[in-house]
Amino acid sequence: MVPADEPPAAFSPAETGFVEGGVRWAPELPPGWVAAGADDGAAEVGEPEVVGGGPPTYAAEPTAWPEADPEDLSGLVADTVLDGARYGSMTLRTVSVRGDSARYRGQPRRDALLTARFGTGDDALLLVAMASGARAADDAHKAAQDAVRWIAGAVGRSRNRLSDDLRAARRGSLKSGLHRLTDRCYGRLRARGEDLGLDEGAYTASLRCLLLPADPECRIRLFFGVGDGGLFRIRDDTWQDLDLAPDETAAPFRFRATVAQPGDALLMCSGGLAEPLRGEPALAVHLAERWGGGPPGMAAYLADAQTRVKGYADDRTAVTVWDA
Repeated sequence: MVPADEPPAAFSPAETGFVEGGVRWAPELPPGWVAAGADDGAAEVGEPEVVGGGPPTYAAEPTAWPEADPEDLSGLVADTVLDGARYGSMTLRTVSVRGDSARYRGQPRRDALLTARFGTGDDALLLVAMASGARAADDAHKAAQDAVRWIAGAVGRSRNRLSDDLRAARRGSLKSGLHRLTDRCYGRLRARGEDLGLDEGAYTASLRCLLLPADPECRIRLFFGVGDGGLFRIRDDTWQDLDLAPDETAAPFRFRATVAQPGDALLMCSGGLAEPLRGEPALAVHLAERWGGGPPGMAAYLADAQTRVKGYADDRTAVTVWDA
């Protein structure tokens, strides 16, 4: 006990576990380590590039996290998801990023992304599935997550048949089979919405999938899905819009089989990237320059996908496949 006539001891930050005290390094640090406060020589990463007219409305970086429900933490989604792979002459990069508007308002990313490999070796099938929940729905992000999980499960269970059809180029069989799997996925979404007591059609999402054989001898690239988004290709330094054939404008189920050529870059994306890519020529030029020469690294691909355009602030989800 401190006597009443003596002042209390001076406060020292090192005496409490809530404030970090001074840091003292050993004379020799492991290779690659630097002392606190020392300049490590790393270059700073700048803000995402801006193309088109005028600065965007929102800040370039996230502002707020979505509100969390302690009883439903499985419903939380990250701001950004990034993935990639290489199989033979094929290189993949894929990303899903929360839009500037949702970042500012503390709303969850409505886009969902799933990447999966079914099987091994040259017999494997690669699936990239993306979905976008309805803008005004509170459970939009959950519907999108359910959509990609359920379609992936259906494709995985049908892997052997799909792989055989791909190798044999049975377009009709592939289209009817994937249409059937997609219809079942949307049937489950409708049933889930009913279980939640939602209005009919409220628990839904647009869905876009890319199915790729790992076999380097098979260059078929298979797209299928329902709803908005984009399917593009850079060939000979020129963008081609492959999303919708003229005779399929009224078809809810979309299907496209393409044959890759060396040097192609195939892009499938959600509406958040497809809309500015179609609406702002400067973005198309910028991404053609960035992606037309071959696959970038993961961090560079993320930066490219976040290239900002005034008036477009939705989630962006994309996969790009480069064929050497």
